[in-house]
Amino acid sequence: MKSDCFENRELSWLRFNQRVLEEAQTDTNPLLERLCFTAIFQSNLDEFYRVRVGNLLRKQKENPKKKDELSKMKPKEQLRAIYDKTRFLTSVRDTAFYEIMNALRSDGLERVTIHSATPQEQTMLAEWFKREIRPLSMPVIVDKGKPVPFLRDRVLYAVLRLESKSGVRMGILPISDQCQRIIRLGNSGRFILAEDVILAYAHTVFGNSNVVDRTILRVTRSASITPEDIGVLRTGDTRTDMELMLAERKRLPIVRMELSETFHQPALEYLCKKIEISMEQVFYAKAPLDLSFAYECKDIASNPKLQYERMVSQKSDMVAENRAMFTQIRKKDILLNYPYESIRPFLRLLDEAADDPAVVSIQITLYRMARDSRVIAALCEAAGRGKEVTALTELRARFDEQGNIEWAKVLERAGVHVLYGPENYKVHSKLLLIERKYRGKIERFTQIGTGNYNEKTAAIYTDYCLMTADPQIGADAVNVFAALAENQLPQPQTDLLVAPFGLRSAVLEMIDAEIGHANVGEPAFIGLRMNGLCDKIIMNKLIEASCAGVRVELLVRGICCLIPQIAGQTEHIAVRSIVGRYLEHARVYIFGTPERMQVYLGSADFMPRNTEKRVEICAPVKDAALKQRLFDEFRLQFDDPVKARIRTADGDYHLPESEASSQSSQEILHRAAYARAEKLLDKKE
Repeated sequence: MKSDCFENRELSWLRFNQRVLEEAQTDTNPLLERLCFTAIFQSNLDEFYRVRVGNLLRKQKENPKKKDELSKMKPKEQLRAIYDKTRFLTSVRDTAFYEIMNALRSDGLERVTIHSATPQEQTMLAEWFKREIRPLSMPVIVDKGKPVPFLRDRVLYAVLRLESKSGVRMGILPISDQCQRIIRLGNSGRFILAEDVILAYAHTVFGNSNVVDRTILRVTRSASITPEDIGVLRTGDTRTDMELMLAERKRLPIVRMELSETFHQPALEYLCKKIEISMEQVFYAKAPLDLSFAYECKDIASNPKLQYERMVSQKSDMVAENRAMFTQIRKKDILLNYPYESIRPFLRLLDEAADDPAVVSIQITLYRMARDSRVIAALCEAAGRGKEVTALTELRARFDEQGNIEWAKVLERAGVHVLYGPENYKVHSKLLLIERKYRGKIERFTQIGTGNYNEKTAAIYTDYCLMTADPQIGADAVNVFAALAENQLPQPQTDLLVAPFGLRSAVLEMIDAEIGHANVGEPAFIGLRMNGLCDKIIMNKLIEASCAGVRVELLVRGICCLIPQIAGQTEHIAVRSIVGRYLEHARVYIFGTPERMQVYLGSADFMPRNTEKRVEICAPVKDAALKQRLFDEFRLQFDDPVKARIRTADGDYHLPESEASSQSSQEILHRAAYARAEKLLDKKE
């Protein structure tokens, strides 16, 4: 049965986060990087609970009997499995955290507790509490007559059980997120976390009450809400409706509560009842409840061996610095591979477009931008110079909504025409179109990316950027932007694959073509590189391809609901997943053997949200050398002897058995970029 080949989406995501956690356990990673992986694991899990668990709890309330399409699990069954897996992973995370911290002591970095601090340090910390915390404290007493205060999402609280003859009585002290998190103890690498100090001295703000138990508490609130939940077009203004949604989201129900210590059971049950969660949603952790301080530890440690070797993005050998970008792109397509190659040539393109009198218009889709965005600056500059600039700014980019609202205001003030896209469909595409007068005609330059227009993530996410002057791709981009300007969904195009109407059908056709080759005894191949795979229609077609003898290789970083190597169904499908120094983010589709292969890159994973509910753009790579390069880099990563975890028929992932001297594909790609940049330097000299 095909259902044997499918895994539940939520459990597949938890497997992914387990692979992130394995990086914290990997001895070959530098210690501080391992520590940061525990923080990444926690941040990932927070978002998972806010979005996916919040959504499941809603489904359980609205339609408890509706089963998941892939695994046939009801919401309650999925939640129970998620809670069980979370407890297991939390225990693994705690063990990894303390192993890392113990190892860091030999390098002079030590987290101190209030009990392990020296008497002199304890005196200093007591004074710090009196000076920095107590004057600003807003303690709350909870008993029969006083309700539990509103607990903010992912904020730490010191909770004390106070002695009482009349029932449960608790003191709650919020720990401000403005509070200094790491308190250095002298000039050494010894430090203590603020919450440890606050918990130790919190009793002093509750008068003469006798404290019989204490813990640090942290809750996670659901973020499962859309503008539609508070009424579509409530005000008639898209941006205002989004601001209303963000205000509403802060008050959504609690989906998880974490405690740093065991706590008096009656008091805990009382608290759960008041905040309306079950005991299943309570989790204990031995590691700190907020691990974001791991990044600050990099500023304390002095030994460079505790961190990754410093590597920076290099110049691309496809781009000449002394020639205009338009001239170079007109001559040949240019492909950049972040973070191994710098984003600067793309930024140059935007800057030159802003400055060039021949440029008529610039159109772009914006999803996530850097805090100090040079992309936004270039668009504003272009508008200020009289160019027709249009920016579709996606206000529904999860957890970047407020930032995008502010950027939209900046763009509008600069004279940019700001769009928000079709109702109920996110515009997730990474598409830029520049129109320019050249020899009496309009020429078009199109950029299609796999990642956001974000200089910060371009240094830590692996992504491709294709810049082309291909007339048909430019004509297709014109049609896409024309539809978006009318708040319409783009129709299928000639070259560009455009979701939601033209991407999945084109992919299915290309898979069918490979099945056709296999059916007549010819070699057939499909290689897919992406972040997630759970589109049942595409997965069924891949199973069909496997049964026909097509070799299918899937390089999927995150969710992969298709289980390979099942006899008679997916035995010709191989799945790999890379979690490493850089976040794998590129999407590349390869169909056919090298002599006839078609290659596409773009913004879409093969998930229903991408293929059905978003505007996505994928472009064909037509240049033979670039196609070969993308195939070679896919091959390099799929065969990575260090980081390409191999998925087996039981659904598990296993690290490959590699020699100690082996290099990961990310290391190889970065060193290759360095080598190409050095050759450029040699040529200049």
